Amino acid sequence: MYNTDMPSRAELPSSAKLIRSTIISAIVALVLLVTVVMPAEYAIDPTGVGRLLGLTEMGEIKQQLADEAAADEAARLTAVPSAAEELSPEPTAPVQQTVADPEPQAEPIVATPAPAQPEWQDEVRVVLTPGEGTEYKLTMEQGAIASFHWVSEGGPVNFDTHGDGGGQSISYEKGRGVTEDEGDLTAAFTGNHGWFFRNRNNEDVTLVLRTRGNYGELKRAM
Repeated sequence: MYNTDMPSRAELPSSAKLIRSTIISAIVALVLLVTVVMPAEYAIDPTGVGRLLGLTEMGEIKQQLADEAAADEAARLTAVPSAAEELSPEPTAPVQQTVADPEPQAEPIVATPAPAQPEWQDEVRVVLTPGEGTEYKLTMEQGAIASFHWVSEGGPVNFDTHGDGGGQSISYEKGRGVTEDEGDLTAAFTGNHGWFFRNRNNEDVTLVLRTRGNYGELKRAM
């Protein structure tokens, strides 16, 4: 039977080396926490390194998913008012019609047709399975304006209109259980601005997104 020789006192690391190794390990762990863990898990990026590595956007998506899950749970716990609690419409009094004196007819007004909107520059159509999400972004300069219209065929979706770029981020609008939206998106800063969609239905939905305006390109982020 072989017995391992015990190390001598000279071979053991000194207390100073142990303390130095502990301090170095703590510094490395702190750097990883600030530059990797916090941006990727909580979208907190005090150094800007997480944004450069693409980790901050991952953390933002995780936070969006957590918010959606919490909102869905709260919606399920909300009690639905019973039919007995609904107020019945009050009877309306009959309207007495009066015969007005004849008035001279006014000159006919000729309506001027409004100028036609230009055709959509881009259109995407994507099928989202239950629980699936997707994100589309427009590359825009600060102050640029893009018009949009999207519709969800087959069921409503949750959405988050937001932007990021140059170490900045912004959330313009959020919605749950929406089937259609349209309007203008004005870039708060130079970067990527667009929409994150998620299908919370039990069936597939088809999302159709159309855009036009002052932007570089429409690209799928995820």
